[in-house]
Order: sequence, then structure tokens, then C-alpha cells
Amino acid sequence: MKIIVPMAGRGSRLRPHTLTIPKPLMPVAGKPIVHRLVEDISRVSNEKVDEIAFIIGDFGDETEKQLIGIAESLGAKGSVYHQDEALGTAHAILCAKDSLKGNIVVAFADTLFRADFKLNTEDDGIIWVNQIDNPSAFGVVKLDEEGTITDFVEKPKEFVSDLAIIGIYYFRDGENLCGELQYLIDNDIRENGEYQITNALENMKRKGAKFKTGKVNAWMDCGNKNVTVETNQRVLAFEGKNIVEGEYTSDNSVIIEPCFIGDNVKIKNSVVGPHVSIGNNTSIENSVIENTIIQNETKISHANITNSMIGNKVLYTGKAEDLSIGDYTEIQH
Repeated sequence: MKIIVPMAGRGSRLRPHTLTIPKPLMPVAGKPIVHRLVEDISRVSNEKVDEIAFIIGDFGDETEKQLIGIAESLGAKGSVYHQDEALGTAHAILCAKDSLKGNIVVAFADTLFRADFKLNTEDDGIIWVNQIDNPSAFGVVKLDEEGTITDFVEKPKEFVSDLAIIGIYYFRDGENLCGELQYLIDNDIRENGEYQITNALENMKRKGAKFKTGKVNAWMDCGNKNVTVETNQRVLAFEGKNIVEGEYTSDNSVIIEPCFIGDNVKIKNSVVGPHVSIGNNTSIENSVIENTIIQNETKISHANITNSMIGNKVLYTGKAEDLSIGDYTEIQH
């Protein structure tokens, strides 16, 4: 099986953090979003993942090496494709046309999930969905009595279903999907100026493909700062304990579970947690911090911080704040 991960977006809603790294490489509970995503998909799959193909923009060689490393950590081949222009979801997937073969999962890299189901690779297709209270802002699916999808409805103004599509799809026949995506491009079939995967799904359904749903227990967004901090909180809560990678020191401090603590972290005269992620080589002194993501090589002192994201190589000496601080920033009150 192959996993196809379109992730060429600029991540503008998560700036300033995405000015230096792509949004899918932002850490959540100490691990990049996209790494957690492909791990979660592997967990529900009954087949070995042979290849993970990433569709990216101009993110640079270091990003490409990191993505290849993520694939290899799961025992899969890593492939990188480029999308030079944002022309919609169908166009993004088709950029990886050489990898659209056999059983594939397409997963857009701005969401995480928890699920109990196991992927049935004999189905023509499976659409990951989550039951939500207000479906009007999402694409939703309608089902018949046998649980087969009858309709894909984009942002319904009137209630038709509460099963929202979360952006993860399984296809038994990757070549068939590739052909349908190419048909959209060749015939310039667009929605709001872009080529959309939902049009390909409708064409496949009309030709007899039967799509089922994979219902997730939790759907976690990473689109902006507040929801990413919330997702970090939920992932740590699922773990239910501190996650420690490497050595750290805690001097006259309290660490309230659950937290993620990276390597060579120094905590002094502070209260940290719950739901705090601290990157490698970061120091915290004389501070109270909760529900916050802090990245690598950052120094924080005399601060009272909650509901915040703080980047790499930040120097912050301050007061009580709700913060979103990008890399290489110095703030001293």
C-alpha cells in the first residue's frame, strides 16, 4: 500500500511559524504533524506501507530529507513530488501520478485522527469521516441503508448529513483514480477555479464504484495557532503521561502530566504543564507554563504563559501572555 500526502500549501493561517518550516512539519507533542499522520494511517492499515509520497512546494533540500527520513522510519520508500501552482486538490494528488498505483491512501497533511476501525482493502474506496454538530462548513457524505455513500455534498446550506469528510481517502485502484484526475485536467473541469477530488469521486461513483466510510473517534485540526495548541493538548491527553526523549534536568520545579520533554531541556524554579511540549535544548526558568508548544533552543524566563506557540531560538523574558512567537525572536519586558 502507498500513502500519498499533498502538503504544498503555504500554511498562511499558522504564520509566523510557517515562515521558516512547512506547516506539516510543525511539532505536535514532540513529533511533526505529518509524521503522526502517516503513523496513524499505518496503524489502521492491514497492509504494509511500501511507499509514502509527499507533494510539496519549494520547501528546500532539508525539508525533503526530513520527509524521506519520516517514510524510512516506517519502513517505507519516501518519494517527493512538487506542485508549483495551487490548482486544487485533484491537481495536487495528480502531481504524484507515478505513485498512484495499487492500493493507496490520500491524506491531506493538516489533520490528525484517532480511529478504532481497520482498513478493508477489498472496498473500492473509503472516505474518512467524523460526526460533527455543525456540518454546514464542511463537505459531507450521505449514506444508504447499507452504509454505502450515495452523495458528496459540499458545505450544505440545509442539513443533509452530519458526517464531515476530514481529508483522508482510501482507493483500491490507484490507476483508476489517476485516470479520473487526469480526465478533470484534460477537460478543464473545475469548481471555483480549481480541480477538486470530489468531482473525481462523483465520476467514479457514477461508473459503479462503491465508497464506504471510515468513522473516526477524534478529528484534530492543525490549521491555525489555537487549534494546533488544542491538538497538542489532545494528543498528550491520549498518551496520558509524560513523554521524555533524552536527558533533562528539573531543579526545584514541578512538571504536571502529561507533557512532552525533549533532549537536554533545563527547567528551574518553574511549574510546567499540563499539556506542554518542550523541544530540544530549551531552558525554562522562574516561569509557569501550561497548554503550550515550545520548540528547540529557546530560552524562557520570568514568564506566565498559556495557550501559546513559541518557535525555535526564541529569547523571551516576560509576563502573563497568550503568545504566538516565530523563530529567532527576542522579547524582553
